[in-house]
Amino acid sequence: MTTTTTLNRPDALELRQIGLFGALSDEVLVHLANTLDVFEFGTGARVFSEGDDGRELFVVLQGELEVLKRGHRGGEARVAMLGPHDWFGDMSVLDIQPRSASVRSLAPTRLLRLSAADLDQLYRHDLKSYAVVVLNLAREVSRRLRVADGILADLIVNVVGTVLTRRVPQSPPDDVSPG
Repeated sequence: MTTTTTLNRPDALELRQIGLFGALSDEVLVHLANTLDVFEFGTGARVFSEGDDGRELFVVLQGELEVLKRGHRGGEARVAMLGPHDWFGDMSVLDIQPRSASVRSLAPTRLLRLSAADLDQLYRHDLKSYAVVVLNLAREVSRRLRVADGILADLIVNVVGTVLTRRVPQSPPDDVSPG
């Protein structure tokens, strides 16, 4: 079950611990803490599904979630785990495309929502803070891309190496004469 609440809002000190809000002033952190919506999800609840429209990201205040990606054959594979201070959904804010994956809670979860409209409001209120948040988003997207590149490279080396080893006939060593 999903509920919106104002009772468990984070304070500026809690937001300061989250990389997305790094280098923001106390004034801006207090403003965000007082204006952004908080959502609570029970265990097993879907926050959103791959292909959904989305114009907001979520910051994990409490709980644990999994990110699931649909394969070409229809099954879902876990591609990431998320916990406190992580955020997700940022791609749909940046590129205005449908959700690229599904996210499901694995434990009772509390999320802070930052929508495109919230970012626009920050842009109009404090351009420097807006630039800091967007730069923090870009850094995290870059970090994730580097991790994905490493995983892809390992996969290619391992799979292609295994396939080539099976296909290439092994020749006997030069110093061994036939018997």
